[in-house]
Amino acid sequence: MKPLVSVVAPFYNEEQNVPLLAEQIEAVFGQLPDYEYECVFVNDGSTDSTRAELAKAAGANPRIRPIHLVRNCGQSAAVLAGMRRSRGEFILTLDGDLQNDPCDFPKMLELLETCDCVCGYRAKRNDSWARRASSRIANRVREMVLHDGIRDAGCGSKGFRRRCVDHFVSFNGQHRFFAVMVRRAGLSIRECEVTHHPRVHGVSKYGINNRLWRGIYDLIGVGWLRKRMVSAEVEGEQ
Repeated sequence: MKPLVSVVAPFYNEEQNVPLLAEQIEAVFGQLPDYEYECVFVNDGSTDSTRAELAKAAGANPRIRPIHLVRNCGQSAAVLAGMRRSRGEFILTLDGDLQNDPCDFPKMLELLETCDCVCGYRAKRNDSWARRASSRIANRVREMVLHDGIRDAGCGSKGFRRRCVDHFVSFNGQHRFFAVMVRRAGLSIRECEVTHHPRVHGVSKYGINNRLWRGIYDLIGVGWLRKRMVSAEVEGEQ
């Protein structure tokens, strides 16, 4: 039986991007005959036509499973909701804004054969100066405090083995700290350079105030949580 890969993507007012991302993912897995896949597309309380576009996409491709959050909860909640409802042995995440590229899936899946988590990093970012600067500062400060060894925590392109999900704690901004929780659980991580495109459709939901300052503020809580987290191993289980 072919291993199942779950692709999890959050959408908040990304109506134009839904069909495009669905087509890109389908094309990539058309070149991966050794895997089956599903798309868990999470509608994070969108107020535009994202819900309708997800319904159309699911009608055209039965591998697409839309999930609708009752209200807008933020990227972390949407991604984790999708991961917990996914069925795959492997889970790949990417943002719904088309800045991440499914073309990176083959090399991420190859790495997941020998590790538990793959964290993408955007070596060539196509973002504004302000976004690049705030992200660079936040990543440096995070590494100084948490020492997680990840150069681009905010990158949406990531891959996980299913066992990682049990170790994720839900809180706002949590998606930037996946690596901390994976390492705390004693699981292995590799990094992978990924493709990054400029945004074409929709509007970015992040800026200086909700990226840099909140990210640094979150370090206090995550630093405490890392020391208090426990991972109980049950005899006979892997």
